[in-house]
Amino acid sequence: MTMLQTEQGMVRVPAGTWKVDPAHSSVAFEVRHLMISTVRGHFREYDGTVEADPDDPARSRAWGTVKVASIDTGDPDRDAHLRSPDFFDAERYPEMRFESTRIEHIEGGTYRLVGNLTIKDVTREVEVTATVEGVATDPWGNERVGMSLRGTMDRTDFGLTWQQRLAAGGMLVGEEVKILIDASLLRA
Repeated sequence: MTMLQTEQGMVRVPAGTWKVDPAHSSVAFEVRHLMISTVRGHFREYDGTVEADPDDPARSRAWGTVKVASIDTGDPDRDAHLRSPDFFDAERYPEMRFESTRIEHIEGGTYRLVGNLTIKDVTREVEVTATVEGVATDPWGNERVGMSLRGTMDRTDFGLTWQQRLAAGGMLVGEEVKILIDASLLRA
């Protein structure tokens, strides 16, 4: 299978249902620390599905979940604090959920993906840019689609409001969080 393209050269996801392959994907984030550096982290447990209609992206859908307790920033103490009631409260709210409400073609293989993100039982609309990176068949005969999603969100909109003011001014943890998802999708 080669990339599915339209007359305009746009890379599209072939029609059908596609599931995220966690072994070849990542759900990550970046946030400012001390106003001078960036902390990166990811979640180890998640799933996602795309139902694609390449002829009418507005009829396509995407949804997924992330297990909050699977957060990993490379620092066990920080991860424990992020799981605590100060941040995600993973015991009471074990997962984050996303469900698309609108998918619009921008240009080429790039789309605007708008949907409802729920964290700690707070649901807000978020927008990300989704780019179809390619369509291929792997060496074992599985059809795959590569997608990247990029966006930002304000963590305080979801009740993630813990903060510590710095003596010299500013905040310990940035409020804007960058969303970085790279997905390899398998035909369901």
